[in-house]
Amino acid sequence: KREEQLKMVKFHMRRAQDRMKQLADKSRSERTFEVGDLVFVKLHPYRQVSVAFRGNAKLAPKYYGPYTVLDKIGSVAYKIQLPAGSSVHNVFHVSQLKKFVGTASTSTHCPMTDEETRIKEPEAIIERMSVKRGNQAVTKVLVKWKHLLPEEATWEFLFDLKKRFPNFNP
Repeated sequence: KREEQLKMVKFHMRRAQDRMKQLADKSRSERTFEVGDLVFVKLHPYRQVSVAFRGNAKLAPKYYGPYTVLDKIGSVAYKIQLPAGSSVHNVFHVSQLKKFVGTASTSTHCPMTDEETRIKEPEAIIERMSVKRGNQAVTKVLVKWKHLLPEEATWEFLFDLKKRFPNFNP
């Protein structure tokens, strides 16, 4: 009796799993790339610290490239030829890649390759002020960033600045 119930439970679990896989696979597309193909790479600048953050993530491009596929690693990962000096790992899952169609003359450069759009680093603190945050008084500082003009300085909370840049001594 118990063995029979266990068999039935396993049968129904397998059937449910197969149905879920079938439904999930409906929205998936098979993607394969050959060595030498041009692909776009999907980056998450709001999530990845190594990618320069754009002011408005909604308007920032989702895909960068095109870049050349160097090698296929396993069945779902590809090694991509990124520009020299990029601080992103060059192996991507197939879901983060999109086939490039068209001429190679049009491209969206990866934000970490452009010197002006690298990750902001504080250069100096121009001004300080005390503001109320919740029930506490906290210090806000006007930060002059490296590779940016003084007019592009931003107000940051000192605590957050020290947390993001522990080696920076204002």
